[in-house]
Amino acid sequence: MIKKFYGPPGTGKTEKLIRRALAYIRVGTPVKKIGYFAFTKKAAYTAKERMLNKNKNFNKKDLKHFQTLHSLAFHTLGLKEENVMQDYHYDDLGKELSISVKTKGDFDTSPYMTCDNEYFQIILKSREKNIEVWDEYCTGDYSKDINPDILKHVAANYFEYKKANSLVDYSDMIHQFVNKSHLCPTFDVVFIDEAQDLSPIQWMMYDILKANTKDMYLAGDDDQAIYAWAGADVDRFIREPATEVVLKKSRRVPRKVQDISNIIVNRIEGLRADKTYHPREEDGSCIKINNLDNVDLMKDNWLILTRTRSKSLQIAKELKQRGIFFESKFFKSLNTKLHKAAVYYSRWTEGQQLNQNEIDDVEDYMSDNNWNELVPWFEAFDKANLEDKNYIRLLLSNKEKLSEPPRVKISTIHAAKGGESDNVLLVLDNARKIRESVLKNVRKRDEEHRVWYVGVTRSRKNLYLMRAKIERYGYNL
Repeated sequence: MIKKFYGPPGTGKTEKLIRRALAYIRVGTPVKKIGYFAFTKKAAYTAKERMLNKNKNFNKKDLKHFQTLHSLAFHTLGLKEENVMQDYHYDDLGKELSISVKTKGDFDTSPYMTCDNEYFQIILKSREKNIEVWDEYCTGDYSKDINPDILKHVAANYFEYKKANSLVDYSDMIHQFVNKSHLCPTFDVVFIDEAQDLSPIQWMMYDILKANTKDMYLAGDDDQAIYAWAGADVDRFIREPATEVVLKKSRRVPRKVQDISNIIVNRIEGLRADKTYHPREEDGSCIKINNLDNVDLMKDNWLILTRTRSKSLQIAKELKQRGIFFESKFFKSLNTKLHKAAVYYSRWTEGQQLNQNEIDDVEDYMSDNNWNELVPWFEAFDKANLEDKNYIRLLLSNKEKLSEPPRVKISTIHAAKGGESDNVLLVLDNARKIRESVLKNVRKRDEEHRVWYVGVTRSRKNLYLMRAKIERYGYNL
């Protein structure tokens, strides 16, 4: 039996899978015969915590198959951490080849490696799609700057580097699992969440799991498929034969936000599953703004979303200038060490005693350890960065609660998938490289529409669309 749940934004598809897993346990299915495979480490952890909260008889060891597909491959193959390619390996190889290559694996938000070098982008994507490097290059998705001879040279050296150092990358794990399918555990039931973002090689792993289980459940939403850049195959998810169920009620998206999101998905020209869902019984709001001055970021919770990391950095700079406390997974808003030292010093000027650790923290920012109760911390701390000092002074004057989690979060759309906020500010600026890519084919345009759909549908109440600085360069909403 294979069942597929289509879960539009906020309809609770993960919760649906968890409840179905618990139902199997209630009728006698051993928990060790249940496989639950999430798209990211963070999602796997969340699923495990939900299971533990709903059934106090479990412990974490019971839920060993609540993991990612990569984790299943890693443990089944008996790999160790030292066997796996890390960011510094790519840097090392880049130096050997006299090219710059920076990679970043953030497996809390995605199982796909990001890379700033187009040669490696081609190589990594070809592995996910289970095709030759040359065939991936010939898709026409890449810039004219790519030299075919250099590509062949880089690819050959990449594969040789891994072999010589007994290393595997993340797609290698899946390839090896597929080649050793006889090692796959057997299950009574398997659940796969966010299946719209599986790559072709991961779908091959799915086929092996399907052959080793009695029942199979898929959950996902093709409208939220935003990893085509890494090789994800959303069409396979849509076409996979199964009994289909659409989750009908969103607990997140209000009516006016849904209206905007419908404009976006109706632009998709390629394959798309036909589905409708009901928004929350609340209108919400959708407001176009020109800049950050048009909203009051000094109160309430906010999620500011950008298409690119560079735009997130620009927004962060503006928030610092305004003295707004925020957080981002890409960088720190606040120098917490400096802030603590400022608090300690201010307490001392008020007559309170400090312990030795607190004294040491303060003196890290004073060149002559010149303590003077008449001199404020920002003048006494002559070794501290001036920009950091001014930012903390602004935060304190704005009465920001620095001991609590920030009210404002900045993220790229990709990194915020699964997140939500009462107030979402979506920055419509788009990068030149992205604007050029959507001109190439329908597939690229559809991929871009889905990214913006995900951005819009993070809002629980109010959606603010901030126009691009040059409007024709932004996403049109």
